[in-house]
Amino acid sequence: MDHGTDGAGQGTVGEPAEPGRVPLAVVVVDRDGLVSHWSRGARRLFGVPKDEAIGRTALDLLPVSGALPDDRDTTPYTAGDGLGPGLGSSLDGGLSYPAAGRARLTASGDGRVDVLWWAYPLVGPGPERLLVLAADAEGLRAGDGAFERIAPGFALHTDFPGAEDLARRLPEILPSMSVGDSARIVAQILELGYPILEFSQNDRVPVTPDWGVARRAERKARRERAARALAAGQPVPADPRDEGEDLEYAAVRERLEFLNEISGRIGTSLDLSRTIVEVSRAVVPRFTDVAGTYLREQVVAGEGFEDGVPDTTTMWHRVALEHTDEPGRWDDVVPVGEAMPFPAHTPFFQCMTSGEPVLVPRISEEMGHAIAAQFDKRDIRPLITGRSMLVVPLKARNVVLGFMILLRHPERPVFNDMDRVTGAELAARAGLVLDNARMYTFQENVAETLQDSMLPHIPPRMAGCDIATRYLPGTLLGRVGGDWFDAVKLHGGRTALVVGDVMGHGLNSAAMMGQLRTAVQTMAGLDLPPAQLLRNLDDLAQRLGDSYLATCLYAVYDPIASELHLANAGHIPPVLVRAEDGRSELLDLPTGAPVGVGGVPFEAVRVRVEPGDRLVMCTDGLVEVRGEDIGVGLATLCESAAHPAASMDDACDTIIRALNTCGGRKDDVALLMARLNGIEPDDVAEWRLALDPAEVSRARAAVREQLHVWGLAKLVEPAELMAGELVTNAVRHSHARPVALRLVRGDTLLCEVEDDDHELPTLLSAGPLDEAGRGLRVVSTLSREWGTSRTTSGKTVWFELTLPRR
Repeated sequence: MDHGTDGAGQGTVGEPAEPGRVPLAVVVVDRDGLVSHWSRGARRLFGVPKDEAIGRTALDLLPVSGALPDDRDTTPYTAGDGLGPGLGSSLDGGLSYPAAGRARLTASGDGRVDVLWWAYPLVGPGPERLLVLAADAEGLRAGDGAFERIAPGFALHTDFPGAEDLARRLPEILPSMSVGDSARIVAQILELGYPILEFSQNDRVPVTPDWGVARRAERKARRERAARALAAGQPVPADPRDEGEDLEYAAVRERLEFLNEISGRIGTSLDLSRTIVEVSRAVVPRFTDVAGTYLREQVVAGEGFEDGVPDTTTMWHRVALEHTDEPGRWDDVVPVGEAMPFPAHTPFFQCMTSGEPVLVPRISEEMGHAIAAQFDKRDIRPLITGRSMLVVPLKARNVVLGFMILLRHPERPVFNDMDRVTGAELAARAGLVLDNARMYTFQENVAETLQDSMLPHIPPRMAGCDIATRYLPGTLLGRVGGDWFDAVKLHGGRTALVVGDVMGHGLNSAAMMGQLRTAVQTMAGLDLPPAQLLRNLDDLAQRLGDSYLATCLYAVYDPIASELHLANAGHIPPVLVRAEDGRSELLDLPTGAPVGVGGVPFEAVRVRVEPGDRLVMCTDGLVEVRGEDIGVGLATLCESAAHPAASMDDACDTIIRALNTCGGRKDDVALLMARLNGIEPDDVAEWRLALDPAEVSRARAAVREQLHVWGLAKLVEPAELMAGELVTNAVRHSHARPVALRLVRGDTLLCEVEDDDHELPTLLSAGPLDEAGRGLRVVSTLSREWGTSRTTSGKTVWFELTLPRR
């Protein structure tokens, strides 16, 4: 190995030179165009010490042009000469893909140095933006001239921050390099402490200086011999090698142009389906005649999957198929959407397990038969036999996401090594684009699942009211937000209606929303008055953190009393639509401060309602538009809420359309509408019972008689039994006030027993001979639902029975 020279300019003693490797100069340029790393090789090649180079403008230190002048031009380039379009545009930040070139510069003596350079854009969170490699072309002329292409293999010095991380990314920066080659070269480089240049007769890379070094020297010598022959008046025959090299150069340039064109055509969106189609269509027909794209099952589903190499059980979905054959020829045999595993003996399995392209110059009849064996009752052999095949992996972050099967017609030139390198580069770029789309889809699914899990699934009918809801995520700020709504069943046939909005967006706001929603549900179940509930919620928000604020509107609807009991914490007011005349109004509530502010009192008001009135509660994302007065949105909300509609869902949709929520609003939207149907007085029966055990039989008789009046004879036996048990417990534990018994006929039969004892009963395990605990066990067994809650004067125990079908 040619170890070059160290920082002192002395050669390494005792190490023989090995043809095929020369030292490299390494320069790193930051986002401001300043040099942030200057290797020993750079000092030797450009003649500038490291301490003078660091922090200087790269344009001043790299006196190279984008292309070497014609061989007859003997004018040297010196520091300060104008840069050509190649490296100059790279240093100016105009480079999106790797570039390369050749230039010459003036050495410290009277001679000149021909320089090969490569420039690679660096993408990542650090300040480094461009990596420039340079080598003395004279070091290459010392070789045997057998190589055709050169490829830089490098790692940064160990004194450079992030050197080992960049070394691990070598295959990403140079897609033609395998992971194994990268590990080998990096190990050598880190041991020696400086980069090298490695070239090979077989490897061809898309990004390479536009000449073969040894052959360029040969070509120059041929030109000189031809000039001498012309000067002597002798004929000069054409050399076919010149024409071949021109064709080879043109082929390389064509590959570069093709890759640049493809890169501009894929990845135009983060939609996974669209990206798949773009990748498949990009290569047909220019590069191949048939392109079949396969992706892991989890990638298609937008799910995560475990790391590791795929195996014979991994399912691969055929997600796209583009071809130049006659229409329909492939559709029945290899339909898009089919999923299958691939056996270990196939080239497809070899590609997806090794992560390397697999080239089959011609598919033989034997191989065609082996591939066709995977397709049940379908003969694919006429479609593939005799064609040239290239299988390239679609991978990102060293994980194989899928692969592409590329086929050429028999009359077209077979895929060669250059095509394999080009296909690998194409697949590398396509893999990153697909991975970005996959991760976006995965995150969208996670966000949507999280949001759905946090939003309640409210039944369309609750006691005395019908409910409809809508939730719309923000269009630009992500699918997860802090808006929520809820409806909580309370005793006495009442319903708590809630709408809230945590300020901000994203997962933090969603997590805060989940905690507040759970707290509201819990406190509503305890039947706390609205103002007290908001007071407790404010205390909780302060304990959760100083950075969280939320608005909340809490209302309790009593269908028997035909009343709303509301309290507001900084939220926009609700709209009440009167059934009598269709008039809508914003309810005038004490606004209060958002929960989380702390130390602010909350007030509650009571509003009389009539059967058929509608209550509309929403978050500010529905009515607020940046740059407009919120009063405009509130007026539109009132007008659209009053519009007649065939159903509750239609009424919600009318509001959404009127406020153009789907047309560009950026905030989340939560909308809850409740039609307040009420419960007729004839469907309610109440009794006051003295604190006398004899009142238990009276309670049973009253329940039995009332159910017969309502035509609910089928419910008499269980209702009478359970009402007797609850009244017995109430009479036993009450202190002074009479026991209240109430039956309510609504969507269910509700039975409530109220007393003045504040201790809530609990369900106990009761044996056959135990006197206590059997009453609630009977209620729990026979009822559809039961519960207990505290009241201002004591407690209520209740149960429900399902009404028989009529």
